[in-house]
Amino acid sequence: MADNFGPVHDGSHADRRNGGDRESGMDMGGSRKEPIRVLVVDDHALFRRGLEIVLAAEEDIQVIGEAGDGAEAVDKAADLLPDIVLMDVRMPRRGGIEACTSIKEVAPSAKIIMLTISDEEADLYDAIKAGATGYLLKEISTDEVATAIRAVADGQSQISPSMASKLLTEFKSMIQRTDERRLVPAPRLTERELEVLKLVATGMNNRDIAKELFISENTVKNHVRNILEKLQLHSRMEAVVYAMREKILEIR
Repeated sequence: MADNFGPVHDGSHADRRNGGDRESGMDMGGSRKEPIRVLVVDDHALFRRGLEIVLAAEEDIQVIGEAGDGAEAVDKAADLLPDIVLMDVRMPRRGGIEACTSIKEVAPSAKIIMLTISDEEADLYDAIKAGATGYLLKEISTDEVATAIRAVADGQSQISPSMASKLLTEFKSMIQRTDERRLVPAPRLTERELEVLKLVATGMNNRDIAKELFISENTVKNHVRNILEKLQLHSRMEAVVYAMREKILEIR
């Protein structure tokens, strides 16, 4: 089996200068003519080797290198410029999620698939925010790995069904929270409270506001306290920012 595994190439820059458009792997007709070049990143050497052997059986996929952690992955990605980076989330020295952003900087055309045992929602969200195009759990079959690589190389996103379900649930919750906030009307401030808030926004202290409005300083303090209670905020500055954001108050 090992004898059938193709050599790990280290001359990607030269390869990309010869034999057509390696950057996209597509010919003029839009069909892929070059194999999908994959960098395998995992801190377990046996797992990396297993992936290499499995992917070696795929004629349209070529493993061009491997790395044992995120730091090494960034260096290898910069040197080899892979089409796909197949990378674990949890690794020593530098994790996969942290490495995502750096890989996108040194190899912008590379697409990253996280292949991990972590089914933590936080890891999924962080990976997507960091630029990953796929998030697959290691419970998937070897055939599914190759299929996912092809799909991502063709511009699709790939997420394990159980993780996709969590993502959809979170999106629904986010939408619901946004809708609920829209349904709750902004607290109604009295005309006098709006006057006080506007003067607070200009930087006036309670004494100056009292003089401006011809009221006592204690009355100003009461108005400010009522404003904060109505808006459920903790400081005068928070009240001003909130009022401007919610268009309760416009400062000209």
